[in-house]
Amino acid sequence: MEKNYSDQMHFFNKMPMPRFIVKISGKNDYIVTEINNLALSYFDLEKKQVIGHKIQDFLDHENILHFQQSFEVCFSRKQSVTIQAPPGVPRKIAVYGFYISPILNDEGDIEYLDIIGQLEVSGKAYLQRERDDALLLLTSIFDVSEVGIIVTDHTGKIVRVNESFIRDYGWEREELIDLNIVSLVTPDERDTLKKKHETFISTGVRSSDELKMIRKNGNIANVLFTTATMELSQKRRFQVTTMMDITLRKQMEESLRRAKEQADTANRAKSTFLANMSHELRTPLNAIIGFSEMMIKETFGALGNKKYVEYLGDVHSSAEHLLEIINEVLDMSKIEAGRIELDEEDVDIGKLIKSVVRIIASRAFGDGLSLNIELQENLANLYADQRLIRQILINLVANAVKFSKPNGEINIVAVMLENGRMQISIEDHGEGIPKDKIEQAMQPFGQVSDHSEDSYHQGTGLGLPLAKAMVELHGGELSLESDLGKGTTVFIIFPEHRSISRDIPTPYYSSKNEVDIAKKSE
Repeated sequence: MEKNYSDQMHFFNKMPMPRFIVKISGKNDYIVTEINNLALSYFDLEKKQVIGHKIQDFLDHENILHFQQSFEVCFSRKQSVTIQAPPGVPRKIAVYGFYISPILNDEGDIEYLDIIGQLEVSGKAYLQRERDDALLLLTSIFDVSEVGIIVTDHTGKIVRVNESFIRDYGWEREELIDLNIVSLVTPDERDTLKKKHETFISTGVRSSDELKMIRKNGNIANVLFTTATMELSQKRRFQVTTMMDITLRKQMEESLRRAKEQADTANRAKSTFLANMSHELRTPLNAIIGFSEMMIKETFGALGNKKYVEYLGDVHSSAEHLLEIINEVLDMSKIEAGRIELDEEDVDIGKLIKSVVRIIASRAFGDGLSLNIELQENLANLYADQRLIRQILINLVANAVKFSKPNGEINIVAVMLENGRMQISIEDHGEGIPKDKIEQAMQPFGQVSDHSEDSYHQGTGLGLPLAKAMVELHGGELSLESDLGKGTTVFIIFPEHRSISRDIPTPYYSSKNEVDIAKKSE
């Protein structure tokens, strides 16, 4: 018996790795009962300094904590743990870590801890150990991942698959092992996947892409996959492929695409229909306006009853209003359908602004509104479609008149900006637009009104959007600043290439009341 114990101790002392055993006598009381020669060399101590002593008697504070914390984990779990070597030990022997294993008594309680050092190695053995550690870590991630993972060898055969993949796609593990991965995708993608796998496995290139995976029940799943190559010992290469089911996302994308196509088709059909209705709508209205004018003027004799003249006036004004609305709708539809081409020429913008103000002056005069014009000296001409520019100004100035308060002011200002662009602004001090509804006002048919008697105005809601569209046809920008009860200012900016320098200087023009000018000209 004594000989066996002696042989055991001899083997213990001559082990080719550091080893010592501690007894647990109380909380944080770990007493060394045995230690071999390599462990003594590792700690650079003599046996009498260690045997029968607590570890805190021969280690400094940092090293004590390193071991004690690991002992406590092993004690609480009753399982072996692995730790790195403490950094504060003299390290006469190169040890990179320790295995700490519990020794249980007959009652199942931990009585001893067996600590075995892991010697550091170099060269191929060290690389092999690093690979093994990486493989161990990968295995842990592999098993707990919620993403489907497949591991394939250099031929494409599946060598491992995790539970998430089995759960998501319905296959049994036994059906997948040794099956080539290309068998799991739709036939139209198999050649492509095979070539990609060969490329990835040989070059180690990481990649992400989409493919169509076949489920066990025959359904097709859209999958986003990511690959990475892993090299083990003997230069064995494996490809790790993670797969995320994006079927629902692809279905949503397809639904949105179809909805957009349908909306675009309906919008084009609407624009084409309205653009084609030009003659059908305008011709009868022109006839109503023409004949009513003849009857109002009594071209072919008196009507008799004066009431008829009054009614004809209503017919005439209603027809003109309807024609104005139709013209706005048709102009907008033509722009949306791409049917308007610019008829560009050299436009005297100052002269054009004055003519527009004279056109609108009669509407403003009834409410006592002042239309003021300010033109910068040497204001450039504009290379543009004069008809559209006139329509832009008419729409914006008419809007300003429509929404202004009686006896107010409207200011039309044209200036050159430093970068050669031209800016025209139309400012009123009327009702204004709530800031949160400015974007709505810029949309076709986007009237901003509460329909009260004071704020409701008839119209299509196309004046501002139509002006914006016409400005943008010229490569310009239209913006709006407004607030409820504080009025509105519309800014038009034309790009630099639209500005044409004038050969003859023009003096600064300012009219404090263009309505009076219009009246005098009459």
